Amino acid sequence: MNKKTLEKYSSAFTLSDMEIFIFPDLLYALVLANIMSPEIWKWREDPWFTGIRKMGPLKKIHRVKQYVMDHYNFNLDLETWGLTDKNTEINRFSEFIDIEMLSKSNALFGYEGDKYYFDMDIRRHFGLDKFDSDIIPYWKTETLEAMNAFRFKPNHEGGAGECVSLACLYAAALFVVAEVPLEKIFLMGTPLHSQNFILVDEGVLTNNRRIVTKSMWYNGTELSSLARRALEHEQVTYIAHNTGSIHAMYSEATIDQSAYRLFRDKLLKFLETPIDFELFMNFLRDYSRHQKLFQLCFICHGASHYIQLEKAFGYEHGSKDRLGAKNGRKLYCEMDEEDVYMQPIDHRYKISHDDELFNLKHYPEFIKTLKQNFPGLDNHAGFFTDLKKFVHTAPKLPSTNKTFVAHGAIAIAPNQTREEIIQYLSSMRCVSSETREGNPTTSLPFGSVGEGVADLAFYAGRYMDSCNWQPFFKAVFERNPVSIEQFREVEMKQVYEQMNAWPNESIYEGNRLALPDEVVNFRHGDGIEKAITLINIAKSRHMEVSFKQNNETIEVHLENSIFKFVTEKQLIITPFEQWS
Repeated sequence: MNKKTLEKYSSAFTLSDMEIFIFPDLLYALVLANIMSPEIWKWREDPWFTGIRKMGPLKKIHRVKQYVMDHYNFNLDLETWGLTDKNTEINRFSEFIDIEMLSKSNALFGYEGDKYYFDMDIRRHFGLDKFDSDIIPYWKTETLEAMNAFRFKPNHEGGAGECVSLACLYAAALFVVAEVPLEKIFLMGTPLHSQNFILVDEGVLTNNRRIVTKSMWYNGTELSSLARRALEHEQVTYIAHNTGSIHAMYSEATIDQSAYRLFRDKLLKFLETPIDFELFMNFLRDYSRHQKLFQLCFICHGASHYIQLEKAFGYEHGSKDRLGAKNGRKLYCEMDEEDVYMQPIDHRYKISHDDELFNLKHYPEFIKTLKQNFPGLDNHAGFFTDLKKFVHTAPKLPSTNKTFVAHGAIAIAPNQTREEIIQYLSSMRCVSSETREGNPTTSLPFGSVGEGVADLAFYAGRYMDSCNWQPFFKAVFERNPVSIEQFREVEMKQVYEQMNAWPNESIYEGNRLALPDEVVNFRHGDGIEKAITLINIAKSRHMEVSFKQNNETIEVHLENSIFKFVTEKQLIITPFEQWS
């Protein structure tokens, strides 16, 4: 393989955030790997999904959301996948990516698009302040198997994963369980976040473990505010779809132009809303600093009553009712007489649920009418800027000024079986048998987008009986620091004894392999995985190491010692020396 191809295929095993940023095909490859996983198909048998096929599309998505909420936690720490440094990663990619452009687009290399994080110091936020400024985390994106394996870690009762892992999990689950066609699922990556946009109903965003509908986007709650942050402040760096991808940094795009146009149109409609009283109150709930400008006017027992708006919002706490909503009038009856005035409050603008101002209007018309009714609002800094941002988000999407190359869609359907999907994706792979056996080639002859992503999916899914071992060993020996650090002060004999005490079970079924850091993190591993982990630790200590394999027995020869492992995998390890 040439250097770029080798880095790309090696990255399909480790799937760090920066690797996916540079090779966006990896994002969809992981989605396909999760779709091929037997773990996602087990969800269909869970009682929680009984009768799901009779539900409407949006209800199906809510059903999947609750399952994700119940079984997975968000996990983003520095310990799980370890650390690297900027120079190491720049040296990996410098020949085929503009480093200056990378620093403007990637959070780990200097990007400062979301001022929220950088005002609070992102390195301190993520615990990086205790390290040299060149140190950065790997933040590897987990496969579904690795997400499930978090239950083996201390203090984890169920599965877990970081935001990109959860986005890929959602995409696979919505396809397999909720039967949402791939054509309706778009994955979006920003320098600090990962979200999906689903073309169902008025649109649905996935955000970490949760989903956000259009009504939720505008409800003014803290959760919605967090979900809004990426699209309000950050550049959407890349978008992945079953027809291909588009990347802000690259001049060529492989996504189908009509699909990208549809995505943009639907997302822009999702991010704009007309305004009525409920929307206006939601805005003031979110931008609470403007509440002091207003007083709420309402009729009670035939008489007008007035209350400072910030005090009115205080009555929402501990109540299921919300100001502005259909049931919001119930809150009026709960307000204490000491907070309510019988005469208008000086210097505050009066707003009322029944005011004609709040008859549903598109936001340009509403803003014009609001200025006419309350001319003094122009003097309050930021009010109209904040209102416009709340009702009309202008996302920073990759430009359409790209060269769109010939595309080939991944054409699988929710009504297919897992076996049919694997067979189809296998037929899409355009890799010669010589490449699979590990002989060097100058390039991989991909004829279309679909073929390249389909092939990468088998690498991301760790199907080592049909993959080239060269990128696997490159990933093993270069980017598995946790297994090395875990045993840094331990003699090799004790390393072997500790690993042998762990269950001799892989987190991956069949002839699929875990990486050393997965073995060590989850304390599970087949004999072949434990042997490769031991070799990785030995190589980090510059020790002479070799191995012999005889059917199910693997011997690791380390100086004057021989360590034996037993494997149930039907794999023959290609000599790793030629790849190290």
